[in-house]
Amino acid sequence: MSTPDAAEAARPLPADDPSPSADGKDGRDGAAKDSKDGKESKEAEGSEGSEEHEQPQTAWSARRDLIDHSPRSMNLGDRARFGGSMVGGNQHGVSGGQVAGDVIMGSKTEIHQWAIPGFSAPSASASGEVPQTTLDRLAASFVAAEETVEALLVRLRRDRVLVLSGARFTGRHTAALMLLHRLGAAPVHTLDRDTNPSTLADKFTAPDTAADGSPAAGATAGGTPAHPRGYVLADLVTRRDRPLREHHLLAACDRLTVQDAYLVVTVGPTAVLEDVPVVTWQPPDPADVLAAHLRTRVAAQDDRGATVAKLLDLPDVTEFLSRSHQLREVAAFAQLLGRYAAGEVAENAVAQFSLISLENQVQEWFEEDESSIHLRDKAFLVALAAFDDGPYALTAELSDLLYRFLQQTQKPGSAPEVPVFGTHIGKRLQLARAERYEDDEHTEWGPVTQQKAKFTDERASLVLLREVWTGHPSARPALIDWLRRLADDGRPLVRTRAASTVAVLARTDLPSAMALVIQPWATSNRFRHRLVAVNALTLAHLLDTPNIPRILDEWSKGEDRRLRWVAVRAYALIGAERPEQALAALRTAARSLYRDLADPDDFDREMARELGEAVALLLLSEASDAVLAELRLHLPDDRPVHDLTIGGFVSACRHTQDDERYGHPLVLAWYAQSATEGSAAAHGIPFLWRAALNDPNATRHALDVLREWVLIADRSTATEWALAALLPTLVTTPAEYQRLGHLLRTMPGEDGAKPPGVAARLLTTLPVR
Repeated sequence: MSTPDAAEAARPLPADDPSPSADGKDGRDGAAKDSKDGKESKEAEGSEGSEEHEQPQTAWSARRDLIDHSPRSMNLGDRARFGGSMVGGNQHGVSGGQVAGDVIMGSKTEIHQWAIPGFSAPSASASGEVPQTTLDRLAASFVAAEETVEALLVRLRRDRVLVLSGARFTGRHTAALMLLHRLGAAPVHTLDRDTNPSTLADKFTAPDTAADGSPAAGATAGGTPAHPRGYVLADLVTRRDRPLREHHLLAACDRLTVQDAYLVVTVGPTAVLEDVPVVTWQPPDPADVLAAHLRTRVAAQDDRGATVAKLLDLPDVTEFLSRSHQLREVAAFAQLLGRYAAGEVAENAVAQFSLISLENQVQEWFEEDESSIHLRDKAFLVALAAFDDGPYALTAELSDLLYRFLQQTQKPGSAPEVPVFGTHIGKRLQLARAERYEDDEHTEWGPVTQQKAKFTDERASLVLLREVWTGHPSARPALIDWLRRLADDGRPLVRTRAASTVAVLARTDLPSAMALVIQPWATSNRFRHRLVAVNALTLAHLLDTPNIPRILDEWSKGEDRRLRWVAVRAYALIGAERPEQALAALRTAARSLYRDLADPDDFDREMARELGEAVALLLLSEASDAVLAELRLHLPDDRPVHDLTIGGFVSACRHTQDDERYGHPLVLAWYAQSATEGSAAAHGIPFLWRAALNDPNATRHALDVLREWVLIADRSTATEWALAALLPTLVTTPAEYQRLGHLLRTMPGEDGAKPPGVAARLLTTLPVR
């Protein structure tokens, strides 16, 4: 049993009750790991006494930031009840997290061959004649708006040259071949994509003649070709010092006119063009492309289209089409569906194909050399994975920070260089298969409208982070330095996304993520870093990462109070899944505060407050009824548990709906609902209220909360009715009647105003004892 002074010090303080900061003993209990660079270490870990100058963010506020800023891939749903309020909303965290965890672990299947024999356009890098059989097969499944094709044909007939611009894998190459096919061009030749634009006209020669001077095959007796010739220059390589200029096309046009030939050039969105008229290619609807390919594939076994219709109605097909897949993936999917219709593959292969396609795309991004995808663009892809659905400007800013770290890894002796200008938002997002949009972002000042960016497939961020961490270990040092810098950022969104990124890495490779990132954060002297560790462990658990509860159990019993702090905070967030075990761990931690307490000044007030806030969050979680029952059961165990229970309950009573100053008190709303339903909480909540009011060391805090509830009731009829139902249950003795009666008779209004009228009305509800 502690001394009275120590007992007073042991009371878990309310969340908003000011207190001295922690005593800074963290540095003596264990040392955080140093980073490779001394300057980075100082920024990441802080000095020995930095904790004395930093106040920890309250558990409730930290929980709100985690909910507001966690990525959509974590599937926290409407954010209403993740480790929090039972008033409204549904629980989405754990079940959705398991789905995300499955995505992170991958399909465990590799399919790298996208070319569909007879149905894919020839390679853009190939040079030579396209077989007529290939053109015929492509024509059988080619889909495009007829008015679009006609407009392009009119332009091609007139100008002889057409430049089509579009993103990769949108069907622009196939469209080029089909335009020439519609014109009746034969033969059709593909030109080398490395053709120098200045020598483009030299590629078009006069029609060949036979050695004896007779017309070549395909030509008339007069030497005129029976059909116009066609040329395709796909994915032309251009550079700033080698652009495609207008006069290059004019020279080519003269040669093409003489030869009676046509040329279609396809370029990407980043091509360097000067005064060149360009037509933007819009890809056809994937559903139409899939249907066309299926009609071709299953024509022999189709009964008036019934087989195609049945395949298109499959739930997995609907899911696939909702994912904005590229046309090459659609064509490959059609091939797979054809095999499925023939009984050659199982239904599981159809279900897995969408994820496999995404995995292959991500692997392609990072396997490409810098001439195809620059290191800066790869850094942006990683940053977008971390900040998916976040502000674009923030993502771009922090992607350049990662780019610097990657340059240091790639060229250790040279200074990192980041171009200030020269990036095109649209082209960058097109490469990433992402989109930009306008939406509100949560901030400490309220919602703020921002330009945001996100992958079109929400699974991309999870797959990408796994690929970078496990498939490209050389990038780990830069990624770790980047994450440590993010954890030190002043913006809650940035710190939360650092945590969510590490959670994905932990789901993939827990030992490495713990050793390299999470444990250094958890043993930091700075509360900010430890809170990032808390969030990383919490989100990792929601992703179904194994052994997180075991880690917390060990840390909560350890000697390092920094690790105990992290464990307590994490229990508050994930303990609702296992409330009995979480509360048992919190009780053990509370008892340890009193163990061997020779000097009351040594009492860890900071940890006592954290324990109380953890209990408060659990009381306001979806496991609220189970938590309340546990608290009632163990209240008389001993003084540490009594103080923990009462402090946590009073702290929970301070919270209101949406954290509004005059919002409906959450515990009061819980009581009103339970009283209507006749549940156990209708007795448990008054029981703990009476215990708090009758505890000399907690009475003042409890009365302060009741005073706040009365002021809220003065503005809210619903709160007044709920309070009118609760107050009579708090009076079982004359002393309790006198205490509450005195409060209602003497309490002033806000800012010293006259007593609120609701106080007199509530006074009449108290039963005389």
